[in-house]
Amino acid sequence: MQLENERVENIAKAIQRKNHKNSREEGFEPVESTAELLVLEPIGYPLSSVLDDYPEIVDAGVFEYYAREQWNGYIARKGEYLFDRRMYPDFAYRIKEVEPPESVIGMETSIIVHENNTIAPTIEFHSHVSFDDVIGQHTAKQKCKIIEKYLEEPDKFGKWAPRNVLFFGPSGTGKTMLAKALANKAKVPLLPVKATQMIGEYVGEGARQIHQLYDKAEDMAPCIIFIDELDAIALDRRHQELRGDVAEIVNALLTEMDGIVERDGICTIGATNLTNTLDPAVRSRFEEEIEFLLPNEEERLKILETNIATFPLPVKDVDMKKLASLTKGFSGRDLVEKVLKIALHQAIIEDEEVVTGKRFEESVEKLIQKNGNVMDNRMYC
Repeated sequence: MQLENERVENIAKAIQRKNHKNSREEGFEPVESTAELLVLEPIGYPLSSVLDDYPEIVDAGVFEYYAREQWNGYIARKGEYLFDRRMYPDFAYRIKEVEPPESVIGMETSIIVHENNTIAPTIEFHSHVSFDDVIGQHTAKQKCKIIEKYLEEPDKFGKWAPRNVLFFGPSGTGKTMLAKALANKAKVPLLPVKATQMIGEYVGEGARQIHQLYDKAEDMAPCIIFIDELDAIALDRRHQELRGDVAEIVNALLTEMDGIVERDGICTIGATNLTNTLDPAVRSRFEEEIEFLLPNEEERLKILETNIATFPLPVKDVDMKKLASLTKGFSGRDLVEKVLKIALHQAIIEDEEVVTGKRFEESVEKLIQKNGNVMDNRMYC
């Protein structure tokens, strides 16, 4: 047994040496940046699958301290492995996320372990989306300035902080993009979560995942929690006959939004296109409701021109103004995904060297036929 343990230890050390030897020798550029965030997934021991061998992290702070100390100076790359040498010898962790990519673990690196049975939102530190990328929505952008100022100076606001904000409007109008742009402008982490991810298989699981999400956010504050499709978990509790677990999920969300547990520096942004289905108690917790509108003709023209400019094929005989006029009632996502992309793909399928205006008009006609002739009357409440 001792020889076997030594063999496992030698294998682990060899993998670590290979994984973290001089990056120039492996064909990579020299790594100089220090990792800001390291997200690990526990994998297990090399020669055991026994559940009892799975170590429980009792104190996350202690684990983080020793993890930094033992892996200090290692180059972290997404998908590669780190082996514990001190707390749980030979236990393996897979690197799920590292920010910036391929950076060096240091004593200031934030290290988080996401176990397989917990919610693990994608953490976006450096989004490339800017306010200029969100075409239109001038009122929404203006109202978001208070959130930006709060995230830049959380201590300044006290009890007057904009903690809960609701983005509402038709699908595809830029709610997610604006949340990313806001995080980028304020230089804070963004934790985007689909509400459907929080609905667990068992009663109580959804509430637990909501509290875990806010625990993670507290560790990273100031930051933004962006909950898309909010209506999936904040469904009106009068509809409990449809969803038996909805009451406990809503109660957990209310607890976090009320700030019963004080978590400074966190702004929760919920997004929905079905405000009429929200539980009244949840909706009342949002201090500000920001409406997103379908683009007008001028904005549709700009969306079309901006995205067509990135086409891999040249465009010929296209009347952009006519196209903008024909697409009344289309969202930005409709224009990009269901008009421009379909036209481009059809041209590629037909081995055409250019995308013609006829292709775009055909895409528009098909979409109107599919959704009816009243695209501009799409309703949300």
